[in-house]
Amino acid sequence: MNELYNKAESFITQYYREKKLPDSARNKRLNEIKQSILSSHTYEHTYDELDFGAKVAWRNSNRCIGRLFWNSLNVFDAREASSADDIRQSLFNHIDYATNDGKIRSTVTLFKPRRADGSDPVRIYNHQLIRYAGYRQKDGSVIGDPHSVELTDFCEKLGWKGEGTSYDVLPIVIQVEGEPPVYFDIPSHLIKEVSIIHPESDAFNELGLRWYAVPIISEMKLEIGGIEYVAAPFNGWYMETEIAARNFADEERYHQLPKVAEAFGLSTLYQSSMWKDRAIVELCTAVMYSFKKEGVSIVDHHTASQQFAMFEDREKGEGREVTGDWTWLIPPVSPASTPIFHRQYENTWKSPNFFYQPSMLDTAVKSGCPFFQSIKK
Repeated sequence: MNELYNKAESFITQYYREKKLPDSARNKRLNEIKQSILSSHTYEHTYDELDFGAKVAWRNSNRCIGRLFWNSLNVFDAREASSADDIRQSLFNHIDYATNDGKIRSTVTLFKPRRADGSDPVRIYNHQLIRYAGYRQKDGSVIGDPHSVELTDFCEKLGWKGEGTSYDVLPIVIQVEGEPPVYFDIPSHLIKEVSIIHPESDAFNELGLRWYAVPIISEMKLEIGGIEYVAAPFNGWYMETEIAARNFADEERYHQLPKVAEAFGLSTLYQSSMWKDRAIVELCTAVMYSFKKEGVSIVDHHTASQQFAMFEDREKGEGREVTGDWTWLIPPVSPASTPIFHRQYENTWKSPNFFYQPSMLDTAVKSGCPFFQSIKK
């Protein structure tokens, strides 16, 4: 009781202080929470507390460079969703609202939190709600996204079948009330994708690259005042290096740098020719050009770094220290040309915050779970 109440007290005190609400109201609310914890070993947030907590969690996210816009987060309360159908519809609503035909809106959807006995009403297996499948071939190669091989194998063994292309969108996998997991396909009209083309290279365009518009992280938990929302998918919008310099460029992902170099006539014989650097820049150029051409929200790493500097200034003006994980905040392309590179941050994790948690997929695979059910569209 003491540990949960102490966390609740810290959060509620912060909420009433930042909202400039009277101490008498805070004390009344803390007494309500104390009585709830004494009787049920937990307590429930009001929507206003939930809204504030989710926004502050974004503000406290050490690895996020886009925190300038923390107060614009759209918070959906889905705690009443109890059935698989209800949860499916809430996830579809999130995708639709966040995508907004390309004018992306930062959004989080919160389902029922972990109970006092440690049980979870809702869990999501996917790393992101929208993610491409990865099909392991007999020779060890992968068609699609190698990051998704494990989930793809799991889905295939239990009934799902994709088309076998490099860009098959995986189904969403959920578990409700400890029952066997279920999966459902996302309706295609909800998924906005961008064909990645280069404004100056027909050879590049023949690579047929594409990517989805909205990155919706779905395997992290949101902790607010000691309450853990273990199903809390959230999204901002992409920084172009995430797609170009990581998803497409990493050897453990789509590994496109050699093909991009070939498209631009770059010799890959010697590393000293800087062909990788030049290929990454062309990939970044193509991603930025393509997203803007399609009217999809995106930010380049230089602008994002400047925005983070503005965030730091605003937080300083509010008397708040900015914490951060420098290794994540610096962009993977030209980091020394950004202001973040030359600064230091305390990597202290504040609450509320988004936290990593054990993957449901790991648990399912290790337990040999044989159940996998499809919800019809």
